[in-house]
Amino acid sequence: MKLISSDFYLFSTLSKKCAHARAGIQGFTSFRFSVEPVDTLAVRGLPAVLNCSAVSDALVRVEWKKDGTFLNLAADDRRRQLPDGSLFISTVIHSKHNKPDEGVYQCVATIHNLGTISSRTARLTVAGLPRFLSQPEGVSVRVGGTEMLNCEVTEELAPFTRWEKSGGAVDVDARVTQLPGGALVISNASQSDAGLYRCIIDGVGAAKTSEEAELQVSSDSGVEEKLEILQGPVAVAKVVRENVLLPCVMKGHPVPVIRWTFNWRPVDEGSERFAVIGGGSLQIVNLTEEDAGIYSCQADGGNTTNEIQAELTVLVPPRFLTTPSNTYAQESMDIIFECDVMGSPPPTVRWMKDGDTVIPSDYFRIVEQHNLQVLGLVKSDEGFYQCLTENDAGNIQASAQLIILDLDVALPSALPSLTDATADHVASGPVDGSGPVPSAPRDVVASLVSTRFIKLTWRLPAEAHGENITYSVFYSLNGTNRERVENTSVPGEMQVTIQNLVPDTKYTFRVVSSNANGPGESSAPLTVATQPEVQLPGPAPNVQVMSVGSTSITLSWEQPLTGNGEIHTYKLFCSETGRDSEQDTDVTQALSYTMTGLMTFTEYTFRVVAYNKHGPGVSTEDVTVRTLSDVPSASPQNVTLEVLNSTSIMVRWQPPPSGSLNGELMGYKLRYRKGLRRADSVEITTTQLSQIIDGLEQGKVYTFRVSATTVNGSGPATEWTAAETFENDLDESQVPGMPSSLHIRPLVNRMVVSWTPPEDREVLVRGYKMGYGLGSPHAHTVALDYKQRFYSIDNLDAASHYVITLKAFNNMGEGIPIYNSATTRPQSDPADPDIDFYELFNNPYTPAPDPSPMLPPVGVQASVLSHDTVKVSWADNSLAKNQKITDSRYYTIRWKTNIPANTKYKMANTTSLFHTVPGLKANTLYEFSVMVTRSRRSSTWSMTAHATTLETIPSSAPKDVTVISKEGNPRIININWQPPTEANGKITGYIIYYSTDVNAEVHDWVVEPVVGNRLTHQIQALTLDTSYYFKIQARNSKGMGPLSEALLFRTPKAEPSDKMSSDQGLQVKPGHPVLPGHGIGSNIVLWTLLQTVIKCVVCLLCMKVLSSSGSHKYKSSSKDLKPPDLWIHHERLELKPMDKSPEPNTVMTDTPIPRTAQDTPTEPTHQRRDVEAGRKIMMPFDWAPPQPVISAHPIPSLDHLHHHHPAPCGYLHHQISLRAPATAECVRNQVSVPEPLLTPSQPASAAELQKTEALIKEEDPPSTNPPTAHVRPTHPLKSFGVPMVTVSAHNPPTYDTALPSMPLLTQPVAGVKVASIGTLNRARAPVAVTVPSAPDQSETSKMLLQADMTPVALKV
Repeated sequence: MKLISSDFYLFSTLSKKCAHARAGIQGFTSFRFSVEPVDTLAVRGLPAVLNCSAVSDALVRVEWKKDGTFLNLAADDRRRQLPDGSLFISTVIHSKHNKPDEGVYQCVATIHNLGTISSRTARLTVAGLPRFLSQPEGVSVRVGGTEMLNCEVTEELAPFTRWEKSGGAVDVDARVTQLPGGALVISNASQSDAGLYRCIIDGVGAAKTSEEAELQVSSDSGVEEKLEILQGPVAVAKVVRENVLLPCVMKGHPVPVIRWTFNWRPVDEGSERFAVIGGGSLQIVNLTEEDAGIYSCQADGGNTTNEIQAELTVLVPPRFLTTPSNTYAQESMDIIFECDVMGSPPPTVRWMKDGDTVIPSDYFRIVEQHNLQVLGLVKSDEGFYQCLTENDAGNIQASAQLIILDLDVALPSALPSLTDATADHVASGPVDGSGPVPSAPRDVVASLVSTRFIKLTWRLPAEAHGENITYSVFYSLNGTNRERVENTSVPGEMQVTIQNLVPDTKYTFRVVSSNANGPGESSAPLTVATQPEVQLPGPAPNVQVMSVGSTSITLSWEQPLTGNGEIHTYKLFCSETGRDSEQDTDVTQALSYTMTGLMTFTEYTFRVVAYNKHGPGVSTEDVTVRTLSDVPSASPQNVTLEVLNSTSIMVRWQPPPSGSLNGELMGYKLRYRKGLRRADSVEITTTQLSQIIDGLEQGKVYTFRVSATTVNGSGPATEWTAAETFENDLDESQVPGMPSSLHIRPLVNRMVVSWTPPEDREVLVRGYKMGYGLGSPHAHTVALDYKQRFYSIDNLDAASHYVITLKAFNNMGEGIPIYNSATTRPQSDPADPDIDFYELFNNPYTPAPDPSPMLPPVGVQASVLSHDTVKVSWADNSLAKNQKITDSRYYTIRWKTNIPANTKYKMANTTSLFHTVPGLKANTLYEFSVMVTRSRRSSTWSMTAHATTLETIPSSAPKDVTVISKEGNPRIININWQPPTEANGKITGYIIYYSTDVNAEVHDWVVEPVVGNRLTHQIQALTLDTSYYFKIQARNSKGMGPLSEALLFRTPKAEPSDKMSSDQGLQVKPGHPVLPGHGIGSNIVLWTLLQTVIKCVVCLLCMKVLSSSGSHKYKSSSKDLKPPDLWIHHERLELKPMDKSPEPNTVMTDTPIPRTAQDTPTEPTHQRRDVEAGRKIMMPFDWAPPQPVISAHPIPSLDHLHHHHPAPCGYLHHQISLRAPATAECVRNQVSVPEPLLTPSQPASAAELQKTEALIKEEDPPSTNPPTAHVRPTHPLKSFGVPMVTVSAHNPPTYDTALPSMPLLTQPVAGVKVASIGTLNRARAPVAVTVPSAPDQSETSKMLLQADMTPVALKV
């Protein structure tokens, strides 16, 4: 059978080689080790052999390494290589100071011009000189007892040790055993065991004999002998499938009984693999992994017991689960050699190529623990790759061959060793090269540049020559020839994101398109530099957290291993599990902190971030801890008493408010007593929310109170609540009578029904059933409470006749119904009013008004507990001064909000002087009123109390999001939206997210912050013919709400055709031909004449502004002036910097690449001259130039959310960018009359601008305060992670913090990663960006009245 299998394997191999040869593909070479060296114990002075043999079809050369260095066997007279490749050592040399042969050996086999493989390693150990560490001594033992003769030798000599008795060999069996250290144990001794014993070391040269020791065996004298431990088990490690002997030798009289346990369970001595020998030692044969654990030897000597424990470790040699496979590939591809291993302890893996260790680098990476990834293959990467794995039990190796084919040779198949990006592009067969191939892809641009990834987009080749075009992106480090390839995932896709790049590094990209005929032309190389990454601290290691109380937790950590500079402070982030909000605490000069003031029995999540001069470093992983429990801090809510009969009362309640349990609820304690004064109370424990108290006395007042309990004890109890049992039980032996009255008030779409109870009040009524319908009362049925006296039937048809019936019921059945009918009002009548049921029916319990109504409750107060809960409390003047309720009265609470105006009242009943109203809307004003009812008497409604619930995060996203392109500039879009339906508070800001990939992670989207009172925003510098996705998120003081659905918008394909004419001062609308006589020449004349007139008007207005501002500063006439609406018409204003700093901005850098060919950052000649000359640049507030936008404030962290800044020049600094250091001036004067504005195609001349600026300069000198701007990416999706700072050499700025004034984002959002300069790498909130708030009208007026502000030039 073996021969047939070998022949079949050889036939298959030859068939594959022939097939590959016919296809012009080089076949794999069979190259392996048939024999590998193993660990060997050698004897000094004797020969030793390490076997090794390699087989292959080609000629193999074998060499040997010792301790990693090749042996020079040609010059060695003791060591030589045998014909099969084995190493032969004729005489092993070993001494105390000279051990030339002992070490680690490895066999290396090489095929010329093909590759090299290495065998597993083998250790050669030389046994030391025979010597005894201790000699045996004479001992005495009783008959039946146990004794041990010592003979201690070194570990390597133990296998060569044996015993002799009186010159003869000692037979070792279950009674007489030899321990692993060499000692001899004799159990159940008899007279035949007496004699002279000696220990012999034999087999390592000349035999060495120990001194003789006499063993004497005495008869049993009956005298008790103390239990003595001769040898106990010790920790030992053995390889699986070996044998082990755990010694346990005990001496004493009576003979001790020895038992063994494994992991605290008795050892199954009946098993074939376990045996107790030598009086107590445990022998285990054929070890398995399950045998590892704690073994305990327990000796019972009657009055004394001893126990010794030892751990057995079972080692498992490495074993391959997956071995590397032979692989075909082509240059620039990425491949992965798989190598999955297992063993105990877990083995380590290292890779070798042609006998040399592979060192991980940018192109050789270890992925998924053990696999080797080779990136950007080159021809020199061909050869043999080996996976070598080892642990304490051994080592093994496996190899695979890599063959790199020419690009014009198709790969045989899509091999699993290729990466996903490469395998997608592997052809399944030969490429048909007869047809035309595509031309080069067009307009290759980098639409997104970050610190560690770059996104490329391109357009279809001019000549595709087919459908299903695929693309391959080849890229390499600048200056290297090793290219990598990334392929598009689906045909026709024209974008690829290159990941795992190095920050601040230049890469060269080119794109190749392919069709069915093969790859086409390559695009021109494109060089792009990734953004630099600030050197920030690493994560703080060994974060420990421990709960030290019910409200305090102690954290400790160690200094980060990668500090990258001195640590200035640590910031502890704490968040309650399940909530998005996160609090932070600064800790300086300490590596521990105790946080107090936490909530009891609450789970918190902590993380630590180290800060250096650059900002926050990498955050630690989250650690979770729960504070200790405590007794509840609040009593149960809404306790109500219901008198069931003359001897029973039902007590109901609700749990304490959420968050006040302070632990796991164990149950409730209900106390009750007879009377209102102190008396012996009865306590009942229950886990329910209601309890029936039976066996009470008739006509007596009982008071009740309830408290919640945890494992720590009982919390506070409720106030005593009283109820009086009936003097006599109501009759339930018959059904109730007919309700005494039934009234209907018809409205348009509903009817309000009220009734009074049956006249016979001695019959128990447990509830009512109401039926109603069109012409028949049996269409709908409603069950009502026995206390209810009115009901609103809603959703009725207008102008329709309804019949209504009502009947009371108890346990005996239903009573006689009462009927009534009414017709709803027509639809033309006004809408249904908000009905006050109690005012409508005055006293619902009787058809006639009671002559003495009860007094309404007073002092009604509404206390806000949370965003959805309000506690209403009041006093009752009809009670005694102690406000103790001694009768069966109850209170009705009603509440509603005025938004919308026709909101209905909601009501609840209670028998206490307070009630907790849940389920309210956040940030909503409610009104509350209370009335009291006792028996058949009710009060009027109390005075109204108002309360506004607290804010909470928005629960809905902004709505009605629309995106439109700006007319005349397709690179600018305006995004509009409406506030969220459920804002749950005042909206303080919005965050706009946009990206070209709708499936990208949230932290990869670009963010644009917007103040809360704006519902439109402009986004600039987008890429033409690109699909963008937009989302919006609203924020209030409590945090961020949900994101809106992604909205797709695609920018136009090209600039408008009138762009050139607009630049020349003439606007020609598409579709309007130039008529004869009205051509360009005549239009220029008209525009020139119009410009002259407008310029004169501008000059007169400027003189008027200057003259008026010089005479007064908004005294009596300032009230007549209207401040400019800077937030609505900001697109018409431009900030004119006045500083003439001659120094260029040395900090600012240009965008590494343009987005499209039209985006090349070139400037008009006149503009460039103006900048170089230090002239002032007119710039609109909401306009961004094609250069990177810089910030006057350094931003070390976008994750640090607690910053405040003085806002220079009010709020006119929103999105201002400067190409050179300059200062910003603010609006001082503004005429109230409207001014004509020039269109962009009508720029004012340079002379006129200088004249206007000169007039302005005469009024006030320019301010030296630097402007503030926000970081905005030049590319449509450029990262915010790299802020740039503009610093003037004359006026170096100083700042308190790193971000502008009002924080827009104070709390992260769950599930979103936050990156600080691209390094935090955490699933936290979106990038935190702040923007200033828009001023109110009054604030703008105050800004205009400030005398020390410098003017701003307005472009008209």
